[in-house]
Amino acid sequence: CPMKIKDIPQKLADIRKEDRFRAVHDLRMVTASRGVDRRGKEYIVFNSNDYLGMTHEKEVEEAARRAVIYGTGSGGARLTSGAVFELSDLEKEIAHYKHKEDAVIFNTGYMTNLGVLYALAGPGDVIFSDALNHASIVDGCRISRATIKVYPHSDMEALEKLLRETACDGQRFIVTDGVFSMDGDVADLPGLVGLKEKYGALLIVDDAHATGVIGDTGRGTAEYYHMEGIDLQVGTLSKSLGTEGGFAAADRTITDYLRNCSRPFIFSTSISAITGATALAALKLLEGNPEKYMGALRRNTKYMKEGLHKAGISFLPGDTSIIPIVMGREEAAMEYAARCKERGILLSAIRPPSVPKGTSRIRLTVTAAHTREELDRALEVMAEEMKSIRHVR
Repeated sequence: CPMKIKDIPQKLADIRKEDRFRAVHDLRMVTASRGVDRRGKEYIVFNSNDYLGMTHEKEVEEAARRAVIYGTGSGGARLTSGAVFELSDLEKEIAHYKHKEDAVIFNTGYMTNLGVLYALAGPGDVIFSDALNHASIVDGCRISRATIKVYPHSDMEALEKLLRETACDGQRFIVTDGVFSMDGDVADLPGLVGLKEKYGALLIVDDAHATGVIGDTGRGTAEYYHMEGIDLQVGTLSKSLGTEGGFAAADRTITDYLRNCSRPFIFSTSISAITGATALAALKLLEGNPEKYMGALRRNTKYMKEGLHKAGISFLPGDTSIIPIVMGREEAAMEYAARCKERGILLSAIRPPSVPKGTSRIRLTVTAAHTREELDRALEVMAEEMKSIRHVR
């Protein structure tokens, strides 16, 4: 049953006791890899999703300055108040980049998953969802009113068993992250495509952490495996493209349907010309010179992983710049992150419910913008603090 107002103080006390209390800590990014707090203390940031450092690229910042003459906001929803040119231009470029007929821009990546699943799935349909999918997918499944079947993470045998044994009068959907945000591993696209074709399902892949990160030119999961077969690609503008918003790329029939039937799209004030212009500038930079950005990201990631290995710090394997260092207990992750922060290194301590109980971790993300000196400093601090925390325990 819903939480009663009188029970909230006790619930918060329980959250604090379990080291799961969260609070907003103000940070102003002065470069793509460094931030300052309100006291003026500077940090090297390793908990950002600005994978390619686009937030501070001169061309992207200049695009924002040029677009501000069209206003700081859009003034209304796109279907009622019209839309700035930059959003339509961005949709065309995303569709081209993702090898799809069309794309639709939403206000956030989170709202994209809600908008897609709420519009496309409903009673009589069945959604097959990976157990480690992002919260936005989980919530989109819930509000769709479709039947939900959760399969163990990347377990194709279990997924096929569910597909085979679950009756469905309507449409089957398989939905998955492309790159899983807490583990950094990549979905088994060949297995998923094979199953969606065998059982007549529609495959939705959320490439939020894959776009600009994997594939020869950063096109994401499909390019990583050198194959097609994804019916609808969801993505975000807030990570590798350095701004905010989300998108869904698919055949035009699906995108036209989303524009007409997706309530989060229809009833949300659209994002501004500034946001559209900066995302478009970032995407064109990536398309024009993927080696400059992705090459730097991969070299930095390789260097960091090698340094962590030499320091004896274990991490989960993967082909992305997400490096999970599993600490186990919530308090261990919190203490380690706090120790590193005190010395100017910002890391994310990830705890339940973001990850399963007993798998609390440090989620370290490397970006293309980190300098070799910044990586070395982080490795030095992390190695020393890991030895210290192990000695204490």
